[in-house]
Amino acid sequence: MGKGLRKGLTSYGDAGFSLFLRKAFIKAMGYSDDALDRPIVGITNTYSDYNPCHGNAPALIEAAKRGVMLAGAMPMVFPTISIHESFAHPTSMFLRNLMAMDTEEMIRAQPMDAVIIIGGCDKTLPAQIMAAASVDLPAIVIPVGPMVVGHHKGEVLGACTDCRRLWSAHRAGEIDAEEIEVVNGRLAPSVGTCMVMGTASTMACITETMGLSLPMSATIPAPHAERFRLAEASGRRAAEMAVSGGPKPSELMTPAAFRNAQVVMQAIGGSTNGLIHLTAMANRAGVEIDLEAFDAIGREVPVLIDLKPSGDHYMEHFHHAGGVPKLLRELGDLIDTSALTVGGGTLRDVVAGAEEVPGQTVIRTPADPIKPIGAMAVLRGNLAPRGALIKHSAATPRLLTHTGRAVVFDSTADMAARIDDPDLDVTADDILVLRNAGPKGAPGMPEAGYLPIPKKLGRQGVKDLVRISDARMSGTAFGTIVLHITPESADGGPLALVRSGDMIRLDVPARSIELLVDEAELAIRAAALPPVERPDWAERGYARLFYDSVTQADEGCDFDFMMRPKV
Repeated sequence: MGKGLRKGLTSYGDAGFSLFLRKAFIKAMGYSDDALDRPIVGITNTYSDYNPCHGNAPALIEAAKRGVMLAGAMPMVFPTISIHESFAHPTSMFLRNLMAMDTEEMIRAQPMDAVIIIGGCDKTLPAQIMAAASVDLPAIVIPVGPMVVGHHKGEVLGACTDCRRLWSAHRAGEIDAEEIEVVNGRLAPSVGTCMVMGTASTMACITETMGLSLPMSATIPAPHAERFRLAEASGRRAAEMAVSGGPKPSELMTPAAFRNAQVVMQAIGGSTNGLIHLTAMANRAGVEIDLEAFDAIGREVPVLIDLKPSGDHYMEHFHHAGGVPKLLRELGDLIDTSALTVGGGTLRDVVAGAEEVPGQTVIRTPADPIKPIGAMAVLRGNLAPRGALIKHSAATPRLLTHTGRAVVFDSTADMAARIDDPDLDVTADDILVLRNAGPKGAPGMPEAGYLPIPKKLGRQGVKDLVRISDARMSGTAFGTIVLHITPESADGGPLALVRSGDMIRLDVPARSIELLVDEAELAIRAAALPPVERPDWAERGYARLFYDSVTQADEGCDFDFMMRPKV
């Protein structure tokens, strides 16, 4: 196989000539033989003018390169796809698997002995880790970090929980057009990922918990000098791994590590998206994520992090309170601290090094939790035979047990056209239902599950009502929202059978969601459904590959041919 520049030679039928030609061309970049004889550390470049979350990536790359060179290895930066949630059409989730494939093939195709992964915005870290698991080359992750908080009229603001809250207030007529424009310029005051416990922060915390990045990497604010010192330290460590050959992702992404990740996801009030991504990552590693086990973890793990949308604070406050190491210490025996880390030790070493911050209130103790049980629950019933998810830590408690009348939208376009119609037949006791918004139906399972409150209800002071869909929602969102109904309606799931006026019963304590319609009537409706056919948008290219190969939410929405057999 070879090492360094001799690794993975281009196929010309003559290995000597392949190396000769490779060296001839790379010397055009001004490299010396001394540089080219060193171990090589590849560094992903996910910077893009379309991706403000990754606005600090160039500086992180330079810091990582410095660390690699200080340790005697050769850094080589290479570009991959860059995905930003609010700039990706139709949705960033549609492109996650493409990024995973791109990253995997570029790691395989180019000579490197270890790789540094730099990313952050929602789908980036899972895509990159899926790729790393598939290649199984020594890898270390550098999250780009959360942005710092904003301020408006004396209030601390955070993208994007407060984006949604204030936009809802604008829709309800509580904030005028002039003020919402002022707010627009204050919600995201720096580069970096959302500074609440959204998907990006959730995945960064999971990455650190699984030992794939160095301690404190999840929480350091994106503009802080500490973030760049961490990148330099990660570069040093990557150079050591390039020489030693490990640890590899397969040594870190173990069943114990995935269970630790699920514990932390529940304890931080993490994003519902995190479960889909964790499942996809596990499938690449040959590990199974069991929904019932995840729900059981949620029943015994309290929410300990006081961050929006489940609490009041922001990521920089979490960082200054001690970050993930301090959280792991508070979780105690719920965490398997024998799990290995990319730094060379175990989580036990990380916990031992956790900082004690007197007077901090962001990281609670189990005796004084934000919520007595975990953030998420798995629901089942005749509407979700393979499961659905609710983030009940961010829901309205009185709505967690609720029976209401369905108000059905057949697509995101139908919802957009009718949600604010003054003649829409809807009350605060009804249940909004959105279908055809899953992996195949939308496509890409967009973050449309946060159905807006109809304007006429918002102007009556309604802040929440039960919403159900086969879509996802942003981890920054809040409300009594049931997501990931599986199987999705576009793939023949029972959500396709719901009609406006049907009664639906949600019972989160019982982990149940039921359509209260006679089975005989449902059979008649099912027989009348048209056959599932490939839609026009999926006729060619990546869209066709996506439609034909994407799995459902309970399997991580990865491509079926990319999953590794379970160990």
